[in-house]
Amino acid sequence: MPVSTNLRTRPLGSRSGIDVTEIGIGLWAQGGGWGPTDDSGALDAIDEALGRGVTFFDTADVYGMGHSEELLGRAMKGRRDRFIVGSKIGWIGYDGAKQQSQYTSVEKLVAGVEDSLRRLGTDHLDLIQCHIWYEEPTTPVFIEGFRTLKEQGKVRAWGISTSNFELVKTFNADGDCDTLQIDYSILNRQPENAIFPYCRESGIGVIVRGPIAMGILAGKFHEESKFHEGDFRQAWIEDEEQNAQFHRDLATVERLRTIAEEAGVSLVELALRFVISHPAVSTVIPGARNREQASGNTEGGARGPLPDDVVAKINKIVPVGGGRMIWPAEG
Repeated sequence: MPVSTNLRTRPLGSRSGIDVTEIGIGLWAQGGGWGPTDDSGALDAIDEALGRGVTFFDTADVYGMGHSEELLGRAMKGRRDRFIVGSKIGWIGYDGAKQQSQYTSVEKLVAGVEDSLRRLGTDHLDLIQCHIWYEEPTTPVFIEGFRTLKEQGKVRAWGISTSNFELVKTFNADGDCDTLQIDYSILNRQPENAIFPYCRESGIGVIVRGPIAMGILAGKFHEESKFHEGDFRQAWIEDEEQNAQFHRDLATVERLRTIAEEAGVSLVELALRFVISHPAVSTVIPGARNREQASGNTEGGARGPLPDDVVAKINKIVPVGGGRMIWPAEG
């Protein structure tokens, strides 16, 4: 068992009653979409993070069509009380060429969450989130369904995963949305403009995905980088417009590398500590495929927010509220 790291905790918003470590772990890669997967390495990553004091683990029903949830369930067996678990539901269903949610009733939504509970081997989720990137008439189904699940004791808190400000406000129309999961990093500071201030004012806990910008901010890519078959980042190489942006991002990373070296930290640590430097953020959930990645993320993040002078240097490269979306705008 790894040695515990002195991770700080923050409230997951003002209403949930849940405290989470500033550094969590996202389990998308455990379900695929980022190239080859390795269940043994995934379980090792979860165990390493847990042993170093991480409490918050985020997954979704569509990550590997339930496989990520199943792996997390295996990791939790016999020690559920040490995990704060968030999952997501609601990603696209297809009706011919039309994108729509398959959750067209509260009953279907509740049944979908119960499927997640079975895969996870638990009787409750600490957090359920709407995993959506389209606005449609079924939005009220999610809100009513989540409230029903909370009343039934099957979830402790609920929220939404999106970068669409209008959807955030829709889900919080009655002031009871607990959390927002959103893409935010040095390369994408757009949430600082309106969404983060709104969340602070509304008591919504912010969970940050994409803090390392799909690996770009780790500094491990270069202009000749290749990606495994099945890795959606292949588009950075194959699509002309995305490839041009990828090259611009690489140039930005080289400027950030100088700041990291001057501060005596790695690029990954710079990226993670930048995110938790924002007061709106409750936790950040970098992915980890193995023990080494989980260890590095946790050790770096445990050092807390960046000094003001380091943030000021970053601001000169990517201004407050600037940057661009790397992930899809929603989801």
